[in-house]
Amino acid sequence: MLDGRGGLAYRRVLEERDMVDAVQVTDPCCGHGEGPVWDPRTGRLLWVDMLEGDVLGLTPGPDQVVRHHLDTVAAVVRPRAAGGYLVAVERGFLLTDPELRPTSRLPELWSDPGRRMNEGGCDPAGRFYCGSMAYDMRPGAGELYRLDADLVPRRVLGDVTISNGIAWSRDGRSAYYVDTPTQRVDVFDYDPDSAALTGRRPFARIDSADGAPDGLTLDAEGGVWVALWGGGEVRRYTPTGRLDVRIPLPVRQVTACAFGGPDLRDLYITTSRLGLSEPEPAAGALFRATPGMSGLPVTPFGA
Repeated sequence: MLDGRGGLAYRRVLEERDMVDAVQVTDPCCGHGEGPVWDPRTGRLLWVDMLEGDVLGLTPGPDQVVRHHLDTVAAVVRPRAAGGYLVAVERGFLLTDPELRPTSRLPELWSDPGRRMNEGGCDPAGRFYCGSMAYDMRPGAGELYRLDADLVPRRVLGDVTISNGIAWSRDGRSAYYVDTPTQRVDVFDYDPDSAALTGRRPFARIDSADGAPDGLTLDAEGGVWVALWGGGEVRRYTPTGRLDVRIPLPVRQVTACAFGGPDLRDLYITTSRLGLSEPEPAAGALFRATPGMSGLPVTPFGA
């Protein structure tokens, strides 16, 4: 196994092997686990049981899971700069206090009961991006929204089918994005001042036989880690788009990943048991790997 602490040692090991082990850290506690994020203020990991409308918290050590029910859907959660949390719910956004008790609900973005929010994240300036999808996954029914500190949502991208992972480079000038049925991780040029997304192009292509791209995160060296739904693994792509690390898991439906822990060197991985035709005992559990490099700290929502 990799000892995971020295960058040079990590590269020497990868010359012999590009696989990193993961360990299961919770029971199968989610129907559809998604959206992990490390909150440095509390020293805990948060993630969602999306279609139950719950936000879960894990404090490392005793590995105790605490569940907070918020809505019919809890798509993604992020810390707020002002304290408390921002949660994307079925048709919009909810603000909470530090104990994840709702304090205010923003107006719904649509009335169509056939659509829901799905995944999102904050840019380096604290703007929150979150995308939607149709429950029946019909093509082009989803959109990508941006929520600024003024709490006004703005549509920034249309003709999306399953809006999924989004994350930014350390300098804030590149945004990596997944619309799952495209079988790609795309990259945009990003203007940190104007928040303009331009120059969309493929960064990495995933063969459909290997699974479909889902949630993603970046490490401090610019590598892009993407979870493969139906593929039973997380992959790292170098800044040039070359596959160089794989983390296999004992479940097929791997949904998202995020770096956490006090030094951001643990990679937490969420999984799902949604719609499984055959039982998988660990589906819905949270996993952790130590790949030998650190992640980027989460940027809190700027309001």
